[in-house]
Amino acid sequence: MAISSKMKALVYHGPGKKSWDTVPAPQISQPTDAIVKITKTTVCGTDLHILKGDVPAVEDGRVLGHEGVGIIEEVGSAVSNFKKGDHVLISCITSCGKCEYCKQQMYSHCEDGGWILGHMIDGTQAEYVRIPHADNSLYPVPAGVDEEALVMLSDILPTGFEIGVLYGNVKPGDIVAIVGAGPVGMAALLTAQFFSPSELIMIDVDDSRLSLAKKFGATKTINSSQSDVVATILAQTKDGVDVAIEAVGIPETFDVCQNIVRPGGHIANVGVHGKSVDFQIQKLWIQNITLTTGLVNTNTTPMLLKTVVSGKLAPENLITHRFTFDQFIQAYEVFADAATEKAMKVIISNT
Repeated sequence: MAISSKMKALVYHGPGKKSWDTVPAPQISQPTDAIVKITKTTVCGTDLHILKGDVPAVEDGRVLGHEGVGIIEEVGSAVSNFKKGDHVLISCITSCGKCEYCKQQMYSHCEDGGWILGHMIDGTQAEYVRIPHADNSLYPVPAGVDEEALVMLSDILPTGFEIGVLYGNVKPGDIVAIVGAGPVGMAALLTAQFFSPSELIMIDVDDSRLSLAKKFGATKTINSSQSDVVATILAQTKDGVDVAIEAVGIPETFDVCQNIVRPGGHIANVGVHGKSVDFQIQKLWIQNITLTTGLVNTNTTPMLLKTVVSGKLAPENLITHRFTFDQFIQAYEVFADAATEKAMKVIISNT
């Protein structure tokens, strides 16, 4: 039985259309479900992709969002790890924990889950959300931890870390270039420092974001609108970078990565691409490079949570703007106009 029959939520109504609507509140539909009252959520670049029409699987009427923290309101009869009143971190990836892919920790390919929140089922930009497979898709919030910081662990921190840093095989002493100083690029910057690279080069077109990257540990920054990135990096290194992390998702930024990677190096593609790129395999095959892509699995979330609790990682520094639920549309506008607003991550609180 639902807590209430109606709630407010951010609803997608087709490309370019969204509204803050009154909709039916979610109910338990499977014994493994939990209903979570959202206390804090955010907007992701993927939500903007959806609004542009880049993700056609998202239907008119879908509640958006796949990040957030909240309080358990109700659990299904098969949920054993959580109870009403527990404060929880919501993973952007839903995992059953039992299928072939989950047993390989490839939770993004869960046969009864994966990235479904705000995509195939209603998401977290709402007063309440139904979380399938709650035992495997939620994490307890440790006492005394900044819950705003934990919202960054729903998606961007594990995405930057897993798909950028780990897939890119960042090692001590490496020269690492990150193309794109948005939230996921910044997450890769923060977590790459776990492995003590010798250089962390951040590339973007926005001077304010590059300035922030310096504060977060970038050793060099390059504004690609003001200089030739490839020529600059090749002039400043022996023969390119060990790891090039693509964190934008457009052909131009992928092209930068394939032109700055050195022999034996790695290109780790994190960006969400809406169209094909020109992969120069006729030049790169002989250079022994490794190219990886991926959708976050969130299998590193428990480890990242420990680094936040210990104070080694402070993802709350990525938050630049704060809103309340009645300002949801304004939060979207600010995030979508990040360059003008100097926005990185926004937090929307249900207060």
